[in-house]
Parts: sequence; C-alpha cells; structure tokens
Amino acid sequence: MTDDDVVIGPLDLATHVDDALRVQAHAFGLSDDEVAVRRQIVLRHITYPGARALGARTPEGRLIGFVYGMPNDRSHWWSTVVEPYLRARDLDGWLDDSFVITELHVQPGHQNRGVGRTLITTITDSAAQPRSILSAIDIESPARGLYRSLGYTDLARNVLFPSAPKPYAVMGAPLPLRRPGA
Repeated sequence: MTDDDVVIGPLDLATHVDDALRVQAHAFGLSDDEVAVRRQIVLRHITYPGARALGARTPEGRLIGFVYGMPNDRSHWWSTVVEPYLRARDLDGWLDDSFVITELHVQPGHQNRGVGRTLITTITDSAAQPRSILSAIDIESPARGLYRSLGYTDLARNVLFPSAPKPYAVMGAPLPLRRPGA
C-alpha cells in the first residue's frame, strides 16, 4: 500500500481516543501508564473552544496517524510552562493569536511518506490565527526536520516540562505553512 491510499479527514477524538493513543504510543514509545495519563489530557483538550482533530486512515479504516490542536490560550497549562522561556527571548507574543499543534503522530511504518506533512498542513489551513506554535523534543529528528521544512523556527530551546524526561523546543511558523517547492 502506498500512502497515496491514506485518507485524511476529520477525527472524532472523543470516540477514537484509544485508537489515537495506540498510534501515539507506538510512534512515541509510551508505557501503559503514560497512555492512561495522556488519555485524560486528550479528553480534556478536545472540550476546549476551537479544538479539532484530523486522522489518517488506511482504505480499510485503520487509523495510522492523527493531529489535533486548538487556538492557544495563555491560561492553558502548556502556555504557562513555555511562557517564561519565550518571554526571556522577548517572544512571548507568539502565545497570542496562535494555533497550537498539540499532538501529531504517525505510525512508524508510514513516517517519512508525507502523512504527517498532510495532517499538519491540512489542520493549519483552516486555522483563523495568523501563526502556529508547537513543542517537540529538543533533538535533531525527522519531526524537527519536517517542522523546519514547513517554516517553523525555534523560538525557545531546552524547555523543561514537569515530569518530561527530555527537554523540548518551542517552534513557531507563520500561516499558511510552506509547501514543498515553495
């Protein structure tokens, strides 16, 4: 199967949270305990105003990737953690009028084939905000390469989230995102 056969469309994350978390656990190497914690977080996030999700499915209907995000709100936990790091670089204005990519995950067998790119560009294409922000583990990785190719740049590095074992980078990009060849 080629990834040209993958169908991208709206995802009812409340109904399919366990399918999405299986993708995330496989792509991100999460334990059952971590999945249980993230399940509660995802179910809370999808109740926020403007939150939406997209899924990538095989022709048989199996979820192999997903993205979700929402308009940023400075009162949300993520923003309260990253704000001091951005403020230290006089970049905390990025927290206003931005669409946050909360999670983007693709099954390893489908990575590096355009699925993640299509998910993130499709969800941000319909954002009312003029820019997008996200956080990614602060290492050179295919994910960071994808984000850079779309126009994201590092706003802050070595961001420490409580209980996260590795530091993160906060990245931001103007919308619409860059397309290949643009």
